[in-house]
Amino acid sequence: MGEGKDPVFLAVDLGTSSMKVALVTVSGRVLGWESEPLQLYMTGDGGVEQSPQEWWQAFLNTSTRLIRKVNPEKTRIKAVCCSTQGEGTIPVDRDGRALSNCVLWMDMRGAPHLKRHFKGILNVTGAGLLQTLRWIRQTGGMPSMTGKDPAAHMLLIRDVYPQIYENTFKFLNVLDYMNLKLTGRFTATFDSILTSWVTDNRDPDNIRYDPGLVNRSGIDREKFPEIVPCTEVLGPLLPEVANALCLGNDVQVVAGAIDSTAAAIGSGAVEDYLPHIYIGTSSWMAAHVPFKKTDIGASLASVPCAVPGKYLLIALQATAGGNLTFLRDKIIYNKDELLQEADKPDIFKVLDEIAERVPPGANGVIYTPWIWGERAPVEDKNLRAGLYNLSLHNDRSDIIRAFLEGIALNTCWLLEPVVKFLGRKPECIHIVGGGAQSDAWCRIFADVMQIRIKQVQDPMWANAVGAAWLAASGIGAISFEDIPDLIRFKDIYEPDPANEALYAERFDIFKQIYRRMKPVYTRLNAGIEREIQ
Repeated sequence: MGEGKDPVFLAVDLGTSSMKVALVTVSGRVLGWESEPLQLYMTGDGGVEQSPQEWWQAFLNTSTRLIRKVNPEKTRIKAVCCSTQGEGTIPVDRDGRALSNCVLWMDMRGAPHLKRHFKGILNVTGAGLLQTLRWIRQTGGMPSMTGKDPAAHMLLIRDVYPQIYENTFKFLNVLDYMNLKLTGRFTATFDSILTSWVTDNRDPDNIRYDPGLVNRSGIDREKFPEIVPCTEVLGPLLPEVANALCLGNDVQVVAGAIDSTAAAIGSGAVEDYLPHIYIGTSSWMAAHVPFKKTDIGASLASVPCAVPGKYLLIALQATAGGNLTFLRDKIIYNKDELLQEADKPDIFKVLDEIAERVPPGANGVIYTPWIWGERAPVEDKNLRAGLYNLSLHNDRSDIIRAFLEGIALNTCWLLEPVVKFLGRKPECIHIVGGGAQSDAWCRIFADVMQIRIKQVQDPMWANAVGAAWLAASGIGAISFEDIPDLIRFKDIYEPDPANEALYAERFDIFKQIYRRMKPVYTRLNAGIEREIQ
């Protein structure tokens, strides 16, 4: 059909920092978008929370503005679908009211409750070994000892807020809450339920609760929601929501996915073994695979996803673009006596231009981007960032280039276990996220990793486009096999052979810095981590 008559989808991208909505055609074209910032709430006991009511109001505000601005024909908007941050926990009552703020993925207050509940089980030695192996065999992973996932959040609420726990009808993830508000249904998706660690994931098309894992969780079985596939049509919009948005009562809601699952679809990398890199505040590398597998040593696992019959290998890294935010806010524009400019320019475009002027290798400067620990290929919360080999010959432009190269070197480090996991080196990698807007950075990734990098068109909107394509698949407008023909690329970057030897040497030094500095960072930061927890 012609693009002017294409079905249109209202795609929601609910991240930690903002609510973003876009109107996306079935072919993946973004007709328009709106966004609204979201507030983080830091509690006195070290918690990190957000208000579900603020999410919902931000959704209504942005969607109303967007629909009025773009003014598509009502009949063209066929469905609403969400992509959201993951690993948040909201207790809701029988009427769907949130009983507290959402405990976010950054919140570690549940760690001691998790350790107390599971005692010796949460280790991979001694008496807990068999239990741990069973956990990994069924789910693909196990609760994080940091307490950052719903397995720990629910125990926190059970132990510290018993009245809220008693009144909880269901525990919902962020995606689940948005779907509840849209449809009135209490559901979880194949991917949103994962980090509750209570499901048997051995059949990718039949993710289901395991009675033994549920009993072991310490949470009453009836407090877990119904599980549905990511492409499940949950039903039409609630009438009051349709009226508020001036949409028809026949607009459907498709279940959607958490951010990493949706980005895998929106990146166009739906074929087996084809990875994508997401460069945002944090980063990940992911690829669809036809098997379930876990690599404990490298903190890699293939987990339930949106594509039928498939799993998604996800390799998470702690901080990527967050290093550039740190550079901007704490170094270049730190709010002290040196700050002269009231209005900041588009600093990231400026950083891009500066980095282009510096030769590969950043005139000898190396940056390690472990600004707040690392998750993969090594899990070490004590690691910290560092600038190495500075001299009087270097200036700020070398440091900027080193920041970009350091994040690429860290991603190259992650590629090693990913290749082993996949059993092959991919021919190319798709790149999405805010960082993928940088042409200079895409070129650096290609040279450092010695692999073709395909820069997706409008990479900032990969999650929203992924949600739109999930909606389109859910209502039967497309199949996942159609997506490779729909994806568009801004540019393709081939690795420059002239830089191969230089970056290979830098990569060896980068890993050597980790080996040498690991005990130093442990001495410096282990005590700080204990205080934070």
